[in-house]
Amino acid sequence: MSAEIIPRSEVAALGERLRREGKRIAFANGCFDMLHVGHVRYLAGARAEGGVLVVGVNSDEVVRALKGPDRPLLPAAARAELLAALESVDYVVIFGETTAEAVLRDLRPDVHCKGTDYSESTVPEREVMKELGGTVRIVGDAKTHSTRDLLAEMVRRQGGPR
Repeated sequence: MSAEIIPRSEVAALGERLRREGKRIAFANGCFDMLHVGHVRYLAGARAEGGVLVVGVNSDEVVRALKGPDRPLLPAAARAELLAALESVDYVVIFGETTAEAVLRDLRPDVHCKGTDYSESTVPEREVMKELGGTVRIVGDAKTHSTRDLLAEMVRRQGGPR
C-alpha cells in the first residue's frame, strides 16, 4: 500500500485528524534526491518513533538553494512518489521553506526525527518542537551514506575503465 501524498495546504487538517484518532505522529524531512539505504534506515527509525510517519520533502527550489544548481536530480513529485512507496511512510508532503518549522507548526507532531548527521542540540527546528511540547529524536544509522558521495562515485567510475 502506498502512502498518501498530500498538498501542503492540508497538513494542519491532517495533524488535527490524526490527533483526534489518538495517533502518535512522527515527522521526518529531507531532500531525498537520490533514494539510498541511509534514507530507508532513517525513515524506518523515524517510523518506530510514532504510530504514523509524515515525511516532508524539500521543493526543487529549496534543494537547489541547499545543494547547488545541478540539484535536484529528480523533481519533487518523483521524490515524493518514491518515498510514498516505502513501507515505513504513511504521508508525504512537499514543502518550500528551507527549514521544516512552518510544517511542524501546522502538523504539530509528537516527535521530529532527524538523521545521525545531527545531534538533538543542532536540529534547526528544536525550539519549535519545544514550543509545541514535542520531542526531537535522532534516528537511523551512522551517516556513512550520502547522495553527494554516491554521485561522486558515479562520476569517478565514469572516468575509469569499462
